[in-house]
Amino acid sequence: MSEISPAALRGAVDLSSLRNRPAPAPAGAPAPGIVDLVVDATDETFGQILEISRTVPVVVDLWAEWCGPCKQLSPIIEKVTRELGGRVLLAKVDVDANPQLAQSFRAQSIPMVVALIAGQPVPMFTGAVPEEQVREVFAQLLQVAAQNGVTGTLSVGGDADPEAPVEEPPLPPLHAEAFAAIETGDYAAAIRAYEKALAENPRDEDAIAGLGQVRLLDRVQGLDLQQARAAAAEAPLDVQAQFAVADLDLAGGHVDDAFGRLLDLFAQLPSDERAPVRERLVELFGLIGAADPRVVSARNRLSSLLF
Repeated sequence: MSEISPAALRGAVDLSSLRNRPAPAPAGAPAPGIVDLVVDATDETFGQILEISRTVPVVVDLWAEWCGPCKQLSPIIEKVTRELGGRVLLAKVDVDANPQLAQSFRAQSIPMVVALIAGQPVPMFTGAVPEEQVREVFAQLLQVAAQNGVTGTLSVGGDADPEAPVEEPPLPPLHAEAFAAIETGDYAAAIRAYEKALAENPRDEDAIAGLGQVRLLDRVQGLDLQQARAAAAEAPLDVQAQFAVADLDLAGGHVDDAFGRLLDLFAQLPSDERAPVRERLVELFGLIGAADPRVVSARNRLSSLLF
């Protein structure tokens, strides 16, 4: 495991039944108080864990009492979590006692460690790994969290109520309008709301990220992957056909495949027909994050094709 990205598990992990609502916390939002940085999560309480992941990244350790490698890995994860002083919460999930969570994360083997950033799953590692690698992946996790505006710190105190609901500042009106539209599946209305927010403040990073995500959701809605792949295979220089497969690949977590398809298309097109492909690549780069190694590699290839 050498790189992590929030897009990498989309389509592989379904947490929709465990969510309270999909609103991410604004950057710098205060974190709730908790009793401990290491908590036991259950099918019933996981909704609150998803809420906390909007303020600090949550590391989910899926384990079982009978699992020997789990007993090697879990103490290392706990140690690193505590050393970070509230910048990360560790949620331990006994897969035998919590079958809904085990199914949602598709935990076919354990130990399996996944993080949550603003409710989005982020892969970390499967199986026991050495402490040095754990520290490296935690460092990457914090970087990805920062890129997504999740930079809070948890306060730990005995007076905190672990069952208390998470208090969140109200969203700006246009952001709230966008989230309400997303909840009803009206992606066009969500796009309009985000575009209005950006017209008011072009530097609104939450609106920029939200607009890119909802545009992707709108584009892939109703697409059939097999049909899209067949159409793309029949017309390798059809820009819209290639866009459809790239969008589906990215939505499904196949980031390199999406970038590779569009870069190959860019290389084959005449120079006066390349602009839309370059624009789509830049948009997809923004969804994954500029620091992601896959984005860095794809940007380098794009630059080599431009000059």
